[in-house]
Amino acid sequence: MIMDMESGIFKRNVSGSTKRLAAATVGIAGCGGIGSNTAVYLTRAGVGNLILVDHDSIEESNLNRQHFFQNDIGRVKVEALADHLRAINPSIRLKLHDTRLTADNLIEIYGDAQILIEAFDRAEDKHWLLEKWCSARPDRPVIGVSGIAGIGNNASIELRTSGNIHIVGDERSDPQIGLCGARVAIAAAIQANTAIALITGGEV
Repeated sequence: MIMDMESGIFKRNVSGSTKRLAAATVGIAGCGGIGSNTAVYLTRAGVGNLILVDHDSIEESNLNRQHFFQNDIGRVKVEALADHLRAINPSIRLKLHDTRLTADNLIEIYGDAQILIEAFDRAEDKHWLLEKWCSARPDRPVIGVSGIAGIGNNASIELRTSGNIHIVGDERSDPQIGLCGARVAIAAAIQANTAIALITGGEV
């Protein structure tokens, strides 16, 4: 299995990374602009197991930043995203939850996750998720996002780390000003790259 992967989709992976990535499990909380793009980058890297959770369906306004297409409109996000991820790597193992995450079900749903990706829209949801995860799983990293609205200003999107908490963004931009797909993708790529580094023992 690993030999096939290393000679196929993942032939250009960094040497020694494919086996560790294939064995890893990453949870993604939210499958919108951040979550859907992060899931794609992790799949392309060779992460073998993803736990996807979102309770929404796809709307046309999602298409400016989320990894969905016109023919996905109206579909459940986790199911549409699963189809796209399998189109990249048919061997990926996915656990799909079309449900609303709460402080009561978070740990049960992501029990197998070595790393959790926080990809919520609302600040209040980000806060309870970080609090609950860090309390219940202090040994397992969480990679969140805060402040990705607007256009340009690439240098403002930074990774800030404190122990097992990693936050990507400028931590100040107001989402009410609007979202640009390219800027959202930068943050999603940093989240994915951070997870990949943590899994393979690289520098974050």
